[in-house]
Amino acid sequence: MTERPERGRIAGLDGLRGLAALYVLLFHAWLLSFQFFPRNTGPAYLTWAMYGRLSVVFFLALSGFSLALSPAVNQWRLGGTARFLRRRAWRILPAYWAALAFSLVVAVFVVKATHTGPPNHRSAMVFGLLLQDFIKARTPNGALWSVAVEVELYLLFPVFLLIRRRLGALALLAVVTVPVLLLAVAAPRLTPHEGDTGLTSHLAPVFVAGIIAAGVVTASARVRAVPWLWLALAACAPVLLLIYVKGSYWTGHHYFWVDLAITPGLTMLIVAVATGRAAALTRCLSSWPLERLGRISFSLYLIHLPILTVLAKKVAPHYAERGPHTYVFVVVVGLPLSLMAAWLFAAVFEFPFQRHRSWRALLAAFSGGLAVLRRSPAAPSPTPDPDPRPERAPARVG
Repeated sequence: MTERPERGRIAGLDGLRGLAALYVLLFHAWLLSFQFFPRNTGPAYLTWAMYGRLSVVFFLALSGFSLALSPAVNQWRLGGTARFLRRRAWRILPAYWAALAFSLVVAVFVVKATHTGPPNHRSAMVFGLLLQDFIKARTPNGALWSVAVEVELYLLFPVFLLIRRRLGALALLAVVTVPVLLLAVAAPRLTPHEGDTGLTSHLAPVFVAGIIAAGVVTASARVRAVPWLWLALAACAPVLLLIYVKGSYWTGHHYFWVDLAITPGLTMLIVAVATGRAAALTRCLSSWPLERLGRISFSLYLIHLPILTVLAKKVAPHYAERGPHTYVFVVVVGLPLSLMAAWLFAAVFEFPFQRHRSWRALLAAFSGGLAVLRRSPAAPSPTPDPDPRPERAPARVG
């Protein structure tokens, strides 16, 4: 049995986050190496790398699941909306704004991020205020769209919990999913057009599925003993088969339905890991490399694309032909470079904000570090001031 939510981190979830972030990186390497996406203009053996959107769906389900673990233990009570939103802002915004600044510098002064041209003042304002799901603007980093979606879902999270507590899981699922399905029915050919904005309403059922699934971890032993891994494989298999048969072009124009269809299987996979019903898989996901990868998954997601873009557009043309050779070059060089950059980035913009939950605690720790650096090794050590105990780092949500 894996660790119960009230005792700390659940084994295997960090590994899942890390693998999902890694897959997004490999997907963006494909986009930078081949043209005309979602048409498959690359070799057949790289087709698997074209579906990075599914990782974002997985991230949202896992985010809802992770955030709902503590409320599930406490009868679906949040423990204060203001406190929750402050903690989410403290956790997400420093890394996001730092990644945005890095992306803007790269996109303006090194290589443009998209075919629409370099970002401008409108881009800085829209992305800085996390309004990219409402207002169109030139993107400085194509991975940042999902952060705005997730922040909007954070704002709705207290409402989702209230519905779950008062009306139950089925009512919550219906309240969120039925309007989305009605939107699809009203759309031409039963498939709403997806642009660069307005994706939160479409992806809200994915997030809510994760919230509902968190209840399984605190349910009876009989519920937790369900073969969740096999159910996950059975639910994912038809969707993956459909993607394989229809191909990337069809899938890219029908992600509205693909996202909803794959969600039950992805959610049950999370439950299988969290409840210990996939012991071998959980052990693998809890291994040192994957656990460390999971710890920097958010930073990796935020900053990898500008790094890969520079490699693909500025460096690779001097060493590799466009196509498979560029893909190999970008992955072989860009993967370790992105991992090292993500670890350094997380060390500055993530880990300190996880360890210290207020500016006072953060500045006190920074001042203490400076005092240690200034202290002469030969001088007698003064009596240290009492060190405020840092709060325990919460479970990561990606």
